[in-house]
Amino acid sequence: MKLKTFTHCIVITVITLFIATMMGGWYVYHFFQQPIQFNSDNNLFTLKRGASITQLAIQLQEQSLVKDSYLLPYIIKIHPSLRNIKSGTYQLTPNMTLEQFLKLLNSGKEVQFKVKLVEGKTAKDWLASLQNSKYVDHQLIGLSDAEIAKKLDLDMPLEGWLYPDTYNYTAGSSDLAIVKRAYQKMQTVLQTTWEERDDNLPYKNAYELLIMASIIEKETGVDSERSKVASVFINRLNNRMMLQTDPTVIYGMGDNYNGRILTKDLRDKTNLYNTYVIVGLPPTPIAMPSKASLEAAAHPAQTEYFYFVADGDGGHTFSTTYANHKKAVDLYWKKMRNSTSTH
Repeated sequence: MKLKTFTHCIVITVITLFIATMMGGWYVYHFFQQPIQFNSDNNLFTLKRGASITQLAIQLQEQSLVKDSYLLPYIIKIHPSLRNIKSGTYQLTPNMTLEQFLKLLNSGKEVQFKVKLVEGKTAKDWLASLQNSKYVDHQLIGLSDAEIAKKLDLDMPLEGWLYPDTYNYTAGSSDLAIVKRAYQKMQTVLQTTWEERDDNLPYKNAYELLIMASIIEKETGVDSERSKVASVFINRLNNRMMLQTDPTVIYGMGDNYNGRILTKDLRDKTNLYNTYVIVGLPPTPIAMPSKASLEAAAHPAQTEYFYFVADGDGGHTFSTTYANHKKAVDLYWKKMRNSTSTH
């Protein structure tokens, strides 16, 4: 009888352990499969540097993201492969389970944010865009362009030196780091463009090519016209003619520009960017040029054009003589008057 009783106890114990194991496994499975309490207000989750599993559990509890999160440190012992969590900001998604969430934290694949730095905009415009970008560590606010250029080890004005592109970054990235990337990319693209430029161009160095590219960028947004616009300015430089381009005047006017250029503005000799009174290029770029404009400055079309004016349809009319140019200007204004009278 004693042997039977002992055997009976063993059987009960084994069954109890089996049931407990099954229930424990079931609970662990369902614990990891519970959905993150996602909503539009908490779609980003930031784990601080050096946070432990216990600290993660506290944060999940405080943000009401997971039920019974206090059990996380104990249950993680059963799945040690999920304990290598990495700091950063992560994107939560609808129906994401706790297991998927932990795997994401283990992967270190942080959410990527984007800032688009647009061609044709100025350094002032770009810095304003960065200042308005979310999740950026703002280190450049209040600094002048000259102070920012110094941080880049750039011994000339910042204008023109940042490459237009869309830049991805993770939360906490500094605006200085993004600006450095844009500067380094422009350096690389400009150097390559300079080395591959056509022969006999009237540039003393790559910086002058950058200046020309910025003018082309402001004069036209039509890709097919860029090389022709470049040819006009190259022909003028080669013939010691003034460039006479409005965008440089506007840039030099700064905040004084109100949408109109008056005759007195075109005669203003104090404006260092007034290409109606200076011969040659202005002292610096007037915007951030695209690669297309850099290429146009390096490979201008071979033309005899010395003039161009807007055609009223989004493009330009190019002329070889002033007489033809004047006719094109008159036609443009006629189109503008007709357009105004029909509205």
